[in-house]
Amino acid sequence: MDEVKSIHFAPPVATSGSEPSRLKLARSTLNRQVNIPKMQFHARPTAPPTQRTACAVVGVFEHRRTSSAARLINKASSNGIARAMRRGDMDGKVGSSLVLHDLGGIKADRVLLVGCGARKAMDDTRYRKVLAHAADALNKTGARDAIWYLADLEVEGRDIHWKCRQGLETCRERLYRFDRLKSEATPPARLSRFTFGLPSKDEASDATRAITTGSAISNGVDLARDLGNLPGNVCTPTYLAERARELASAHPHLKAKVLSESDMKRLEMNTLLSVARGSREPAKLISIHYTGAPKSEPPVVLVGKGVTFDSGGISIKPAAAMDEMKFDMCGAASVFDTIRALAELELRLNVVGIVPATENLPDGNASKPGDIVTSMSGQTVEVLNTDAEGRLILCDALTYAARFEPDVVIDIATLTGACVIALGAHASGLFCNDKPLGDALLAAGEYAGDRAWPLPLWEDYQEQLKSNFADFANVGGREAGAITAACFLARFCKEYRWAHLDIAGAAWLGGSKKGATGRPVKLLTQFLLDRARGE
Repeated sequence: MDEVKSIHFAPPVATSGSEPSRLKLARSTLNRQVNIPKMQFHARPTAPPTQRTACAVVGVFEHRRTSSAARLINKASSNGIARAMRRGDMDGKVGSSLVLHDLGGIKADRVLLVGCGARKAMDDTRYRKVLAHAADALNKTGARDAIWYLADLEVEGRDIHWKCRQGLETCRERLYRFDRLKSEATPPARLSRFTFGLPSKDEASDATRAITTGSAISNGVDLARDLGNLPGNVCTPTYLAERARELASAHPHLKAKVLSESDMKRLEMNTLLSVARGSREPAKLISIHYTGAPKSEPPVVLVGKGVTFDSGGISIKPAAAMDEMKFDMCGAASVFDTIRALAELELRLNVVGIVPATENLPDGNASKPGDIVTSMSGQTVEVLNTDAEGRLILCDALTYAARFEPDVVIDIATLTGACVIALGAHASGLFCNDKPLGDALLAAGEYAGDRAWPLPLWEDYQEQLKSNFADFANVGGREAGAITAACFLARFCKEYRWAHLDIAGAAWLGGSKKGATGRPVKLLTQFLLDRARGE
């Protein structure tokens, strides 16, 4: 990422010649467990008291108020839920839950009461919190199957399709585990069958469509998290190239192309190659093409930063938390698995994914502060900080994107620590040279629960990139670091409509919850869904 107990089961120093054996080892290790859970999702109208299930999940509100499903179960069980609330076992606050066993008068083995807060209509944020707590509590029950009645809760401005999608995606998110590199894997969740209980059959079609869409998106998110969580001694640029080829071979609408360093030299991608000079791993420029519409329709191009490990190069980072720089390829992961999701959904669009992939390491051959390189566009760049490498690989990829005559281009990058300071983990930073494109991305993020927030691209900030020796520098000082990074990229995107998502705060979590989040796969997939519908 610009400016800001290892696992060794492969040789600590690798050469391009050792890559095939490393890939073989990586595949054998990773194939021990497929991370997409084999959970079945269904939706049907049900009468809560009469449904046989290991667990019925219902909502209750503060002040002993029940949801419609809870009210029916309470009546059939001779006030079993009301008695528990009167005893003070359940207060209805968000984050609270209670399991009731063997209530008389109903067919469910258990009833999981989930606190929903005040009775007034919920907003998106509170609903998602309720779902997250419900999924965690449900998993702890050990139930093999469950009927979920939380889609009958009222959420302001949201329909059954949205509520079912949120339920499915939240459940999948909370059940995700990455333990394939441990000698003993965590036992998988017992829950294998999940049914959305609907108030009426009129909602079944929308709920079923939500399951199809939500499953494809969750598959993409899970696999993006898998890629992000892999260590740098497995997930190399060559590994990403192999991943792209495997993805393309699995879907008839996909094809992959991988450019080598010699190919990039012929294209004069000198800024990208300048980052790779310190690494013994060969850089790759990977493209994945999804053709779901007539070839005459201009594509959406997604460009994902793929720095598989970022030490900072000669401008080396502090040791603390440097292990997290394996996540510096999460932009690449989001591109791969957004395209995987849209291929599963067979959207009527053309999309090209471009991933410049490299490591950024110190070496006697590494780029030095003060070096000047000529980009593919012909513009010269003074490299004042080798830890501002993401923009150097992206700028050549953005120039390369123009050859596809795109309708729009979106780059996704864990680009700056400054964006983390500005927005934290709650939103990705959005920069855009086209307001309708920016508005569409913001709306998609709000709907999907994977939000972005707009930041300026004013010409005033370009002054900070001035150089005495080249056309401009690769950094503009500490002030407005996320903005000047975006302004740098904007110099290479004047031929088309373009947006930049700085996901440095959103792509992974640190501390005890350390791991990739899979963002912004939800945002990007929703954006493409909206485009396919003509919205």
